[in-house]
Amino acid sequence: MTASLSTVAAGTVDFSDEQLADLRMLFRGPLIGPGDASYDEIRVVENLAIDRRPGLIIRCSGIADVIDGVNLAREHGLQLAVRGGGHHVAGHGTVDGGLVLDLRDMNGVWVASANRTVRAQGGATWGQVDREAQIFGLAVPGGVVSTTGVGGLTLGGGIGWLHRKWGLSCDNLLAARIVLASGELVTASDDENTDLFWAIRGGGGNFGVVVDFTLRAREIGPEVALTVVFHDAASGAELMPQWRDLALRAGDEVTTRAMYWSLPASDALPPPVQGKEVFIVAALYAGDKEEGQGIIDEFRSLGSPLFDMTDYIPTFRAFQAGFDPLVENLHSYWKSMYLHDLTDDAMAFIHQLAMSRPDPSTLIHVPIIGGATAAVAADQTAFGDRSAAFMLSIDGGTPDPATFDEVRDWVRASIEAARRLDGAGGAYLAFSGDAGTDERVLQQQYGGNLDRLRAIKSQYDPGNLFRVNNNIKPA
Repeated sequence: MTASLSTVAAGTVDFSDEQLADLRMLFRGPLIGPGDASYDEIRVVENLAIDRRPGLIIRCSGIADVIDGVNLAREHGLQLAVRGGGHHVAGHGTVDGGLVLDLRDMNGVWVASANRTVRAQGGATWGQVDREAQIFGLAVPGGVVSTTGVGGLTLGGGIGWLHRKWGLSCDNLLAARIVLASGELVTASDDENTDLFWAIRGGGGNFGVVVDFTLRAREIGPEVALTVVFHDAASGAELMPQWRDLALRAGDEVTTRAMYWSLPASDALPPPVQGKEVFIVAALYAGDKEEGQGIIDEFRSLGSPLFDMTDYIPTFRAFQAGFDPLVENLHSYWKSMYLHDLTDDAMAFIHQLAMSRPDPSTLIHVPIIGGATAAVAADQTAFGDRSAAFMLSIDGGTPDPATFDEVRDWVRASIEAARRLDGAGGAYLAFSGDAGTDERVLQQQYGGNLDRLRAIKSQYDPGNLFRVNNNIKPA
């Protein structure tokens, strides 16, 4: 399917009052502009470092609003951003002066328990998916927290708590309905528009607006074998090698990560961890709770913890939502790097980095990858190379806007230093705080898939209407 479009220039909204009145008659969802009372509330994204003022926000109520919104942007040469349900850490869900298609009201989730599938609209979050799926003892491999948007994560890959057993979110995508730059609604699957289906599994929002996803669900929960244990951060130097060795032999049913963070001095927290810098070991077994309890107890038994939170979060939903505070109410800037081996030098570097974090809200996050994720060939989906065993994610965050520049610069410098580690390279684009992505990073992520992605982009979006993203330019 080829859309015959000329290149779309970057443009700002400049409609007269009469034109806006006509548009409000056309759309079912509300149109919100700078003069509306709700504008400053609606335009805010979760990353407080992103402070943009769209010319017009369309709160899409359904597919017709999305189609008309895409046509409006194309016909008037407007810069277009698509806002799903999640974090928008790089600011891809909003744009200065242009048009935002806000999908948050399109957040329906339907579970077909008999054939173990879930259909989720483009504005849904993983917490909303979990709420419906767990009623049937099902889950779709999602992200690390429940507030992550289904759309952004699935299109960008999908590293989370189930990827070692069942692969990335994009590996569990069965079909998607997409509004193209031409305004046409198409289905992408193994049977229809197969090239587009290949591209959206890792190629991000470059090819259109996904209005709903059909995803394969897996049997898990509600109760699962898991652990979340807090240690003193200084003990991370000793514990991380033990965690690494255990993670590597635990089997594909276990997804685990080690994290350095700081807890606030709040009476809402248990006294042993109030105001403490911590090293967190978290692990989940994707299978029968009784079968997995033994290996999970080994993670739980590492070292002498300050506090063991495991018994407070026995269900999959509670575990998935338990890490939501990691991304709440922060000015954020993230960068990541794959590590093909978590060497002793790498662990020493990570520990030193963690002990010099510029703000207590900055998170150092090291998940194990591998398992089912690595079983998919690099060219089978657009996502690209999956050979890394671990990832280092530096999630810079601060509640204070005055210190954000310092945090951002520290994250950038830290990632550049990490490039010197043996086996380091590439980046997980979903964990990137940069509004634009340079060619070096795109090449590292997509490798030999990049030329094919550019050709598909030329076919479905030759004018690059969908460019407020990790942009793949048309060939």
